[in-house]
Amino acid sequence: MLQGYCVKCKVKGREMKGVSIKQNARGGYMAQGTCASCGTKMSAMMSKDNAEKAIKSGEAKKAY
Repeated sequence: MLQGYCVKCKVKGREMKGVSIKQNARGGYMAQGTCASCGTKMSAMMSKDNAEKAIKSGEAKKAY
């Protein structure tokens, strides 16, 4: 499961659910989903390699 920082819970490494990988305007990749405990939207920046691994393994869906 992909992890990120939840601003509402203030916890690092919180798991995300419903994750989609997006590409920003500068060409970087980011995972966007919701916090597994509180439901707040979360984002995490990632490399192209990690983004492709997450899509291939089925952890996230491609949204670009």
